[in-house]
Amino acid sequence: MSLPRYPRYKDSGLDAFGSVPEHWNMTRLRFVATLNPSKSEVANLDKETEVSFLPMDSIGDDGSINLEQVRPISQVETGYTFFRDGDVTLAKITPCFENGKGAIMRGLLGGVGFGTTELVVARPVVGQTISEYLHWFFVSSNFRKPGEGAMYGAGGQKRISDDFVRNFPVSFPPLEEQFAIATFLDRETAKIDALISEQEKLITLLTEKRQATISHAVTKGLNPNMPMKASGVRWMGEVRGDWKVGNIQSFARRESGHTPSRQHPEYWENCTIPWFTLADVWRIRSGSVKYIHETKELVSELGLKNSSARLLPAGTVVLSRTASVGYSAIMGVDMATTQDFVNWVCNAELNPEFLLYVLRCMRPEFDRLMMGSTHQTIYMPDIAKLRMALPSIEEQSEIIAFLDEKTAALDALSEAAIRGISLLKERRSALISAAVTGKIDVRDVVQQEQLTTQKAA
Repeated sequence: MSLPRYPRYKDSGLDAFGSVPEHWNMTRLRFVATLNPSKSEVANLDKETEVSFLPMDSIGDDGSINLEQVRPISQVETGYTFFRDGDVTLAKITPCFENGKGAIMRGLLGGVGFGTTELVVARPVVGQTISEYLHWFFVSSNFRKPGEGAMYGAGGQKRISDDFVRNFPVSFPPLEEQFAIATFLDRETAKIDALISEQEKLITLLTEKRQATISHAVTKGLNPNMPMKASGVRWMGEVRGDWKVGNIQSFARRESGHTPSRQHPEYWENCTIPWFTLADVWRIRSGSVKYIHETKELVSELGLKNSSARLLPAGTVVLSRTASVGYSAIMGVDMATTQDFVNWVCNAELNPEFLLYVLRCMRPEFDRLMMGSTHQTIYMPDIAKLRMALPSIEEQSEIIAFLDEKTAALDALSEAAIRGISLLKERRSALISAAVTGKIDVRDVVQQEQLTTQKAA
């Protein structure tokens, strides 16, 4: 879609906006919206009056809100943020702010709501702006990027200040253009969001297909005409009749890891040995990486000698069993691990790559075995009971080659869908930015769409 520009522009004086249409008004947000309206507006309501309650997870990155929770005013009038129908909210804490979390409040019980204190509430000044346009302005990168640069605090507790929002310089169009821009963005972003949703569904289907392909191959093999037998293991079901079924540690030596004492600085000097920790799990989360050759941290020979950690040979299969549970890979070089992993050194009848594929289809079993609420763990006694079906070493090689080919094809499709989503999101962001800064003129497009709709009716 090629959209026209406005006939005349002026310099806004703002890096975030550049040139804007000549007739747009330069102002600050405090003149077009009231920030954080006073709770005194509902002081006369009965204290047992129920109102909508929105914690942060009830507000979506896509502008949606979940209105399932209600509370009596007596429980929320202190320590929570107040808003009414028509108010525009935006999250002020990282990473919610960067993700664009915020929404127009609509459908609140009795028109009143309270929520997390990590919200900024903006109420449009009548005659100056409308909720729909203000929401799209807050979503735009023209507001978000300067906001990210102005955040204060440390680590995961960074926030934008209310004053940043209140004093943010803006260029706002007349009301009728705000209506047109909001209508245009509602329609066009809905189209883009639908395309993104289709790609996300495709990725889900490809992931399920990948999992099913691996599971079938490592339990039933590649020959559909071979007889089957009951494995006695829930996640495997029936397996090939001529395969062995046993504990993984019957076919591989089980090892763990350890962390040398941090109270001995000398253990952490002259570190040369790769040491796999939870900080490295992100590398293998996708399930497409087989071998790990580098680690974020190194450990010293002295540290290993004075701990329960062991230097394990290349080819060792590693499985995370704490916090980020169930992710696996093969050591590409000799390395050690922390106690958060269980490791298997395969014997001559088990190919490490076959074991890797087995572990990658055991998610239901890992989910069943995980214990704990804050940091979930699979304990070693349960690890010792993990079972698998074992074909001959020659058949393992055939299955590995088959799965390498099939998963590579599925992964390529998933990666293409992920790239497509990224491009769609870039398009969405650029469209919002162009509309709220007047780089495109959508008035005629919206008017024509409305006329077409009226004729169709």
